[in-house]
Amino acid sequence: MSEDVTVEDLLRECAPQVLGSLIRRHGQFDLCEDAVQEALLAASQQWPEEGVPANPRGWLVTVATRRLTDLWRSDDARRRREATVALQEEATSAGPGEEGGAPDNDDTLMLLFLCCHPSLSPSSQIALTLRAVGGLTTGEIAKAFLVPESTMGQRISRKGFRMPPLAERRKRVAVVLHVLYLIFNEGYTATSGDELLRVDLTDEAIRLTRAVRRLLPDDGEVTGLLALMLLTESRRPARTTPDGGLVPLAEQDRSTWNAERITEGVALITDSLAHSAAGPYQLQAAIAAVHAEAPSTEETDWPQILALYGILERVSPGPMVALNRAVAVAMVDGPRKGLDALDAVAADDRMTEHHRVEAVRAHFHEMAGEPEAARESYRRAAKLTTSAPERRYLESRAARLHP
Repeated sequence: MSEDVTVEDLLRECAPQVLGSLIRRHGQFDLCEDAVQEALLAASQQWPEEGVPANPRGWLVTVATRRLTDLWRSDDARRRREATVALQEEATSAGPGEEGGAPDNDDTLMLLFLCCHPSLSPSSQIALTLRAVGGLTTGEIAKAFLVPESTMGQRISRKGFRMPPLAERRKRVAVVLHVLYLIFNEGYTATSGDELLRVDLTDEAIRLTRAVRRLLPDDGEVTGLLALMLLTESRRPARTTPDGGLVPLAEQDRSTWNAERITEGVALITDSLAHSAAGPYQLQAAIAAVHAEAPSTEETDWPQILALYGILERVSPGPMVALNRAVAVAMVDGPRKGLDALDAVAADDRMTEHHRVEAVRAHFHEMAGEPEAARESYRRAAKLTTSAPERRYLESRAARLHP
């Protein structure tokens, strides 16, 4: 294990792989998740003292399997297991690459499709997968969904599943992509805590999206999502100061952006748009590509970005799309027009407590030469965010405008 990788990092990486492996072999999501949690607890206690085993994943699978054996000794657990024997046999009899098996022999990817079960509501599918595959807490998932934590807690449930055949996997792709998108977003701008970035989540989201694209190479939206992630993640080196402070897009040193990821992302979205109708992820990737290829904020093709957001708002309307479009409106038509567009966003009940509305409003007032109004909006935004780096940035902007 690299000196830079902690036991906690290793356990986070292994957890979804181990859970997917156990479910593929034994079924019964709830029992497998309980067993994996106990194995993770044992590892967190033993590995720092005894050292990390040569095969960490194998160690966790072994310990979790032993715990499953203990659970199956009870009559109640045995009855639940017998009720799913037929499904278990079907799921475990197919080898890698066959219908029912794990695509690319990737248990984490298999777990991703399992969680997107048709018996669950879309919100429950996403919530369950974010917890099982992405390792997010219920609070983090609630922030991603713009709903109270208590509401999200009610959506997370556990069931016994089997790997769907290939035809059904294709039907679940939309939910899978949404899950990966939310995991990436949580990693790119953490909704709470002292760190702005959670690289473990962005890296895992990109890895899993690459795996989905290997399974469905001709799906334009899969390719679009991968391009969007790569183009967005290319900015990471410039997004924070050495002490972890937030650096907004307009102030970033673009020479430090990851050129390799920009090249790959632009090539992916260019090819995707040439061969398939534009969907939401492709449109967002196209917008990210315009930003990535611009030498500066001032030289960005804002009219093109505004046009793309107009299409995106028709294809996939939502408050965050409208908010981002308002920014483009301000850059093209001026801050007063941007404030008008922002008022419609602020009227959406889902955005009343979202700090970005006030942060954008503050920026527009600053652009319009209205420092007092900008200062008050920055202060309101700082009170609403649960991210420490964002709060520090917003407070510093307000302080800079102090008379």
